[in-house]
Amino acid sequence: MERAVLLYTTYPSIVEAEEAGRLIVEKRLAACVNILPGMISHYWWDGKIDRGEEVVMIIKTRASLAEAVRATVKERHSYTTPAVLVLPVESVDPAYHKWIVEETSKSSAA
Repeated sequence: MERAVLLYTTYPSIVEAEEAGRLIVEKRLAACVNILPGMISHYWWDGKIDRGEEVVMIIKTRASLAEAVRATVKERHSYTTPAVLVLPVESVDPAYHKWIVEETSKSSAA
């Protein structure tokens, strides 16, 4: 059984996150994306601490599609160095896992 994974990334705006999320789902690279607005980040950039208001995106997909998702995020992202973290899923409900696999099996990257 192929492993489910989550990809975590952030965007500077809800508009950019929704455009990217819609594209990822349309391409069948993920069964679902969750977009959570209203995050505040403090981080090192160019030798100083910055603060930014961001939007979190959690992408639900299969391990074999993680690199295609990462490439899609990076090619359209406005950040020079976007966060794209692949998180393994330790356990998933069998019916939910089946849904993820079915919805992403139609991907041209599969």
